Amino acid sequence: MGSLRARATIGLLVAGLSTLAHAAKLEDVAPYPKAENGFTRQVIYLPKQDQEENFQVEVLAGKTLEVDCNRQRLGGALDEKNLEGWGYPFYRLEKVIGPMSTMMACPPGTAKKRAFVPVVGDGFMLRYNSKLPLVIYAPKDVEVRYRIWSASDKVGTAIVE
Repeated sequence: MGSLRARATIGLLVAGLSTLAHAAKLEDVAPYPKAENGFTRQVIYLPKQDQEENFQVEVLAGKTLEVDCNRQRLGGALDEKNLEGWGYPFYRLEKVIGPMSTMMACPPGTAKKRAFVPVVGDGFMLRYNSKLPLVIYAPKDVEVRYRIWSASDKVGTAIVE
């Protein structure tokens, strides 16, 4: 009898875990639209933090390109949209331009390498909210990465002059 009860408990535990995994699907959160032709829908699930108002998320959209010693950038803007009827935000990177580069002469013998080149523009620093996923629609050839920023506990005071 004890082993039957143990198996039933394990079965409920496994069922509960699969339900949790299933609940993490984007469609279970809200009816976000599928990606249009030529775009991908990329999703970021943020971990819960204490005092989330002290955090921000930097979206790093970009492409892996062959680069030399110069600083490379792509251009674009991440626009916030609203999921109608839900009030949830989602983001769209409509167009990416470039690459743009500084024009320094590279030292002789400097080899080109493959590196992630980010899109620079407006709208890439977002409010931290672990309760909703960050849903980003980007052109198919764009990869979305992210970085979490946090406020320092050290606060300075301005000098009156």
